[in-house]
Amino acid sequence: MATSADPFDRIDRLVERADALAGAWGARARASTTVGQERAILRLFGVTGLDRDGRPLAGAAVDRWLTTAADGLGGGIALPFAMALLEYDLEPQQLAMDVASGAVDLALEAQLLRESDRRAVAEVEARRLTARAVERIDADRTARLELMDLLGEATRPWLGTTMAASELGAALDEAVRLAGAGFDVLRVEVPIGRELATRLQDAGLEAPEWRSTEGLGDVFDDEDLAPAGSQRALARLRRVADGVAAERRAYVRLATSIPPLGVPEGAVVAAFERVDLVEADPMAEIVAGGVDPDRSLADHAFARRLHRRAGTLVSIGPGPLVVAPDMAQGVPVDAPTRSGRALALQLVGVALARADGIAADRIVVGAYPAWLGDEPAGSARILAEVVIRRRLFPSHLIRFDEPTGGSAAAAAWPFVMAAIAASAGDDAILMRRTPGDARRAVADARAAGRVGSEVVGATVPGRLTGVAEEHAAAAIAAALTTLERLGDLGWRAVVGDGPGGGGGAGAGGRWALGADAVAERTDPFDPLADLD
Repeated sequence: MATSADPFDRIDRLVERADALAGAWGARARASTTVGQERAILRLFGVTGLDRDGRPLAGAAVDRWLTTAADGLGGGIALPFAMALLEYDLEPQQLAMDVASGAVDLALEAQLLRESDRRAVAEVEARRLTARAVERIDADRTARLELMDLLGEATRPWLGTTMAASELGAALDEAVRLAGAGFDVLRVEVPIGRELATRLQDAGLEAPEWRSTEGLGDVFDDEDLAPAGSQRALARLRRVADGVAAERRAYVRLATSIPPLGVPEGAVVAAFERVDLVEADPMAEIVAGGVDPDRSLADHAFARRLHRRAGTLVSIGPGPLVVAPDMAQGVPVDAPTRSGRALALQLVGVALARADGIAADRIVVGAYPAWLGDEPAGSARILAEVVIRRRLFPSHLIRFDEPTGGSAAAAAWPFVMAAIAASAGDDAILMRRTPGDARRAVADARAAGRVGSEVVGATVPGRLTGVAEEHAAAAIAAALTTLERLGDLGWRAVVGDGPGGGGGAGAGGRWALGADAVAERTDPFDPLADLD
């Protein structure tokens, strides 16, 4: 369906509609709290490790508080907890232990907050605890900037990879090997949290084995066997990465991939341990992960306040695969339509991040859906996707993820990268699969980039034609339709109807995870005010 019209004429309309949706949804998200946020607040206050029954302490304390909280989740734990710290003259760690065990009932402290003078001193104490956390966050941000000034930035595009080791001991050795070979970004997968594991099991869904990422010394006799994505492990990986960076005279970034329902706590860890890049895509959580939209958006809005203060890069994927409309009609759609739906959701995700104060140059955007490389004329379609995103996101880093497995798309990936260098530019991150030969993987990627740059310098790029032009026009049209349907139908437009037709299911009809653990804030006190 070739057209003489410029397929990019409707780019501005896409941005306007995405911004409108983000404005409405973001306001509600910022006014809500979740159990994940309340756990994160306790961690900001200094609560770590496990309770006496081996449960993550912050989560156990929040769960116990909720059993007697007169105002429910919306009242927030910050002020009752601060009031109890003053009443019992305890440190946050010991008080959390007592709350989790039932020795202290925060409902009593909540009653004291009804007295204006007692509430005032509780607010002062809560702000003191937050200020202490902000000092730590600011110190790590300053350390990052000073190290980058001292060592210099790695040459763009940055090369990254996912670390294969799941345990700390092996991960430390792997980090030295990968960073020493020339990788600029080391990605660590954080294990799922206890809440997600429990909810998946309750929903009858398969869940990865839950392993505590807290209190490593209490759980593992040998700390080297601790999960590589735990807070203490990330702290050690940070020091190792800095050491290799000093040797190679180029800063090495640490990245984390945080599972759903753990995003607020993951943001605290990232801010405390100088994680440079966090994968935080609420659209993928909702559509592909089956998380309740209100829960996901609220968690991410909270997390972005920490990311903004810490200067963390936020990575948003190319958009999830939306299949609910096709399942309802029983008719599959073509590649441009699927790509357009993904693009629409990516646009909303980026708009939400921008609305929460994350600057454009701190947002990393996925370049194209991974499945597109296996489509007919896949390279031409990928080129169209990259050109679209460069027009939509001119100030953003763009991220290219090497396909996994032995598919034709995976084999062609280095050549595709060289071919689209003119459109991709140097403001990019190339994420390679976990390599066997790290130095060879780095050399191949650098060679592809060098060849592409030389070709760009010797030619004048033209406009899209043929399959690429047709794909771009159809994808943009599908993205606009998707945004319009989201405005009219809400989340049902992309996830279908949940039980009872309420639109509360994720892709494939899964129950919306975490729907019972989000609430509008009913107390005006903002424990994170100092972050802003």
